[in-house]
Amino acid sequence: MPAEVTWWGHATCTVEDSNIRVLTDPLFARRFAHLRRRRGAPPPPDAWRADVALVSHLHADHLHLPSLARLAPGTPLFVPRGAPRAVPGLRRLAHLDLTEVAAGDERQVGAVRIRVVPALHDGRRLPLGPQRCPALGYVIEGEARTYFAGDTALFDDMAKEVGPVDAALLPVGGWGPHLGEGHMDPGRAARALALLAPRTAVPVHYGTYWPYGMDAVRPHEFHAPGEEFARLAALHAPEVTVHALRHGESARLEAAR
Repeated sequence: MPAEVTWWGHATCTVEDSNIRVLTDPLFARRFAHLRRRRGAPPPPDAWRADVALVSHLHADHLHLPSLARLAPGTPLFVPRGAPRAVPGLRRLAHLDLTEVAAGDERQVGAVRIRVVPALHDGRRLPLGPQRCPALGYVIEGEARTYFAGDTALFDDMAKEVGPVDAALLPVGGWGPHLGEGHMDPGRAARALALLAPRTAVPVHYGTYWPYGMDAVRPHEFHAPGEEFARLAALHAPEVTVHALRHGESARLEAAR
């Protein structure tokens, strides 16, 4: 079966490759903290099924303990090194096979190799979290090589650190009307795409969650990033096929022959 990605919303994706299901930054909540899901139904129970789950960093919209608790017993879970100390609730997820990883690590899961790569983003558990843990990205290598960027800014050595990839799952927005440091908007994500030069790209981390009471505040920042990324990608990286998926939709990830 060819490699395939399904976008469930925000940074949560299932990458199926070589009969292995890789789940990224699981977030299944209808609402949490000051955010509510404004587009797309919460992922169905089938989305909870994974052969391995990856957490890119400790922010609550990427490391969400109630969502991780839904994973099946024995599911391998990769988290940034130091995460159990910074987020003690991880220790209560005793049904999961927890592994701490850092940039440069490689792990094998069935026929898939997972490489851990750096990201440029604040890795602390906010709003507290004085203990810093590095934010990470992951490259999933099976029949295709798929880069899941997590949450990151564009950085000079991105292409060198990530290496050659066939597909890129890139964050293009956020969950509020303003992006802080350590993020990519559609323009910066399109420039990252030009550096990485994959065959396929999928925009993520937009158009799902929005703060309570802010529906009328810069709504284009919620709705527009995916389509704007596709438009700018056509200018900066016209050879890349961009799939701006709806929630729950899938796209085939083609490997270079």
